[in-house]
Amino acid sequence: MTNTENSFIASAKRVIDIEAKAISALNHRLDAHFVDACHLLRQCKGKVVVSGMGKSGHIGNKIAATLASTGTPAFFMHPGEANHGDLGMLSKNDVLIAISNSGETAELVNLLPVVKRLNVPIIAMTNSRQSALGQHANIVLDISVEKEACSLGLAPTSSTTATLVMGDALAVALLDDRGFTSDDFALSHPGGSLGRKLLLKVSDIMLTGDDLPIVNHHVSVAEALLEVSKKGLGMTGIVDDKNTLVGVFTDGDLRRILDARLNLHTAKVAEVMTEGGKVAHPEQLAVEAINVMETFKISALMVVDEHRQPLGAFNMHMLLKAGVL
Repeated sequence: MTNTENSFIASAKRVIDIEAKAISALNHRLDAHFVDACHLLRQCKGKVVVSGMGKSGHIGNKIAATLASTGTPAFFMHPGEANHGDLGMLSKNDVLIAISNSGETAELVNLLPVVKRLNVPIIAMTNSRQSALGQHANIVLDISVEKEACSLGLAPTSSTTATLVMGDALAVALLDDRGFTSDDFALSHPGGSLGRKLLLKVSDIMLTGDDLPIVNHHVSVAEALLEVSKKGLGMTGIVDDKNTLVGVFTDGDLRRILDARLNLHTAKVAEVMTEGGKVAHPEQLAVEAINVMETFKISALMVVDEHRQPLGAFNMHMLLKAGVL
């Protein structure tokens, strides 16, 4: 490496070391104040409103989003806009998380008398309990750092990282206390890939009715192949005279019988099908069906009820199209 490249690496390592120490120091501040903050947020009957200016505002926005997505209704309020009307967002049942490293940010401090008049409790994230914010707050969470990672000691770096981690600690502590589950998480993320993986069921994607590939076990291999080709799933279900699924016939089965040189028009599909076969159920999560398909190297599955009566079918392409893969 050149001297310049070594300098880049050295600067990066110094930043990471400083910020890691700032985060580690938070462990010693998780005391009764943190517990009180958790109780206050847990008992909040309205919304958790997070506010901060500048870099603290960016961090506050993220904390509000994390709280909201983990079961604590929350939103961000810009203190500058709040001074010009947006303070109407705040109601008496809310809790305010106010973020200011110095505790003296003018736009935020100007809001405090009105917030107190509304009788809205304040959780302050600041480095000074003696600051204007610290003195107005009901609970103070200490997010002070020994030094910023910026070599000039000016750019908010360690302090914003510590604030973000404290916010995450609050959100996850509340999540654990509520017994928030992956299903709950998915409900607040329905549009993303995570939501699709956690919410989408087999019944949401399977083909049904006339699109369902099904033949009776008495038909010839040639007739079964016609059904496979017509329905486009690379397989067909085989049912008995009571419409119970007794097996499947797939592209793989076809390759095996071609090697055996069977007469496709006279051989019965029941003679060459895969008996039984792996199946899915309509209420099963699509992601669970994927695990079965990958484990057994299957590209398509029949969907049946508790009596193995066929209800639907799907393949990997459909899962891919649905965004589950």
